[in-house]
Amino acid sequence: QVQLAESGGGLVQAGGSLRLSCAASGSILSVNVMGWNRQVAGKQRELVASITSTGSTNYGDSVKGRFTISRDNAKNTVYLQSNSLKPEDTAVYYCFANGRLSPEGRSFTSWAQGTQVTVSS
Repeated sequence: QVQLAESGGGLVQAGGSLRLSCAASGSILSVNVMGWNRQVAGKQRELVASITSTGSTNYGDSVKGRFTISRDNAKNTVYLQSNSLKPEDTAVYYCFANGRLSPEGRSFTSWAQGTQVTVSS
């Protein structure tokens, strides 16, 4: 009942930048936390960044100081500005969101299909 649409992945050289976007749509009453995890094949998925509806942010240690997460609550959209990219940032990035469905208020957690980010050295 809640769909997440990602955009902005791709190929970039080391030191470059990318901006990811993720928009939530569907039977949404409210969205609490939005963010991204990432996964490299054969490794566990790890938190990249998250942001609450009030603007509180949380970052994975490996991206602190380089990535910035923000959101537009009116559009249920979250953005990830990724700067100073490194080859080790190469992964599939998965957007996620949780909140409550309309009209009954039942909670939801949704994931996007993932977008590939490749950083070449």
